[in-house]
Amino acid sequence: MPSRTRSVWLLIGVIATLVATNVIAHFTSRWANLLAVPVAAVLLAIGTRLAGLQWREMGLSRSELRAGVIYALGAAVAVFGIVSVAVAIPATRQFFLNDRYDSASSALLAALVVIPLQTVLPEELMFRGVLQGALGRLFGVRGTLTLGAILFGFWHVSSSLGLTSGNQGLSDVLGSGVAAQIAGIAGAVAATAAAGLVLGWLRWRTTSLLAPVALHWALNATGALGAAVAWHLPR
Repeated sequence: MPSRTRSVWLLIGVIATLVATNVIAHFTSRWANLLAVPVAAVLLAIGTRLAGLQWREMGLSRSELRAGVIYALGAAVAVFGIVSVAVAIPATRQFFLNDRYDSASSALLAALVVIPLQTVLPEELMFRGVLQGALGRLFGVRGTLTLGAILFGFWHVSSSLGLTSGNQGLSDVLGSGVAAQIAGIAGAVAATAAAGLVLGWLRWRTTSLLAPVALHWALNATGALGAAVAWHLPR
């Protein structure tokens, strides 16, 4: 068993890396925005593995990955079904009107390439893999899941700064001023923290990183695809 002091320093290093990665990705250059998170995820996984964190603790051993297959398929199918219904209902359709995905080609590129490689895989590796593994050495299940969810929520502050201005449905509901922007950020943090709690639980329940990866991808990809469909339906 690793010493508690060593586990504390490991966790501090992981959190510091996450903070630095977020700042670099959102407040430096366009290339950093594209590459910082995926590169940091790989380096963080390798670095923590060299520091003693086991593949099993990250949900990446062969047995853990096999255990998550059924849950992964079930999560993806469930999300696609729920989002399809939400897009079909006029009252909820407006919340899918994201300017970035107003065409089928941009939505497909995002769902099949950008979202998996730039968001889902690196974020799950960092949060449900490395961070949850590091937290699990120091806290029980509740503490691990709660702290992981809170940190995942705050991770999305930077990416939600222009949330209301880029989503017609949210702008119609919240407006477009400073107060609306603050409300949008708070809502995004709360929503992603709740999502982080579910993803963390799924990682704990299945012992596998594969299941939260599938659910995370399904949530983001269906959002993009749902937006492309919503823009071409009556409003």
